[in-house]
Amino acid sequence: MTTVTRRPEAATLPAAARPPRKRGRGLLTIALFVLPALVLFLLLVVAPILVAIYASGFKWNGFGGLPTDFIGFDNFTRLFRSDIFLTDLWHLAVLVGLCVLVQLPLALGIAMLLNQRIRGRSLYRLIFFAPYVLSEVITAVLFSLILSPTSGLANEIIGIVGLESEWLSDPGTVLLSLFLVLTWKYFGFHMMIYLAGRQNIPEELIEAAKIDGAAGWKVFRHVTLPLLGPTIRISVFLSVIYTIQLFDLVWILTEGGPAHASETLAVTMFDVGFGRAQVGYASAISVVMFGLSLIFALGYQRFVMRRDLEGATTAMGDRR
Repeated sequence: MTTVTRRPEAATLPAAARPPRKRGRGLLTIALFVLPALVLFLLLVVAPILVAIYASGFKWNGFGGLPTDFIGFDNFTRLFRSDIFLTDLWHLAVLVGLCVLVQLPLALGIAMLLNQRIRGRSLYRLIFFAPYVLSEVITAVLFSLILSPTSGLANEIIGIVGLESEWLSDPGTVLLSLFLVLTWKYFGFHMMIYLAGRQNIPEELIEAAKIDGAAGWKVFRHVTLPLLGPTIRISVFLSVIYTIQLFDLVWILTEGGPAHASETLAVTMFDVGFGRAQVGYASAISVVMFGLSLIFALGYQRFVMRRDLEGATTAMGDRR
């Protein structure tokens, strides 16, 4: 009796046991796919960050070649002594607080309602999500007309009960008006995130809670909300990062006015860099924005999303 021994297929061998030529082809294929994305990332992300860090150490107007008037950390010293910068930080804190405490709970509540079996819920989902599809420029132009103190729709509506407001022209109301525009545009995006998270919760858990005597608020409080924890944490993360970088809506609606009452870090950076030709100082502002985003992102992942990341890593390890 003759025994035939088959050679193992190369695809089934471990990477270290494969022939050098095939391993080289595999690495070359990976490199060809990764290289275009890596080049774009280096050119559009890493390079601008390095240029901004370099330029922040100079007094430079952006013209006449590379900067030469090195001033060290003077731009940062000037920045942290600026009342406008401190006001921008306060505006950031207010908008972040309003988004986390008002906008996101509103989105969560609407998502829970639209998860119920109600007539026309698909249409409602479309209506609430549609503003997010619009660009920031279109949204800003639209609300600049709606919130016009002379002929805007908003004053026409509240005028029915004898009220009126300056909206974007009053330092006392401009920040709240800006938040209303942000909520109108972005709460639908967070609503869809929460809705997707709710639909990933097994209905068996909800039914089991109801059988045990829980109903309504108790089911939401003790079952739905804890299971939506990872989704909520991602939503908060995205909301804060966007608010730190907020520019388009503010610039078109108010340009940071009146009297810097709605100015953000990005608006100040743009105004200083392009309006006043102080590129070195504007670069220092951009470095601070990058630092705030980086510190928040790392800290948030380390202390808030740690369990979520550990769970994802464990799940990937189990699949392997």
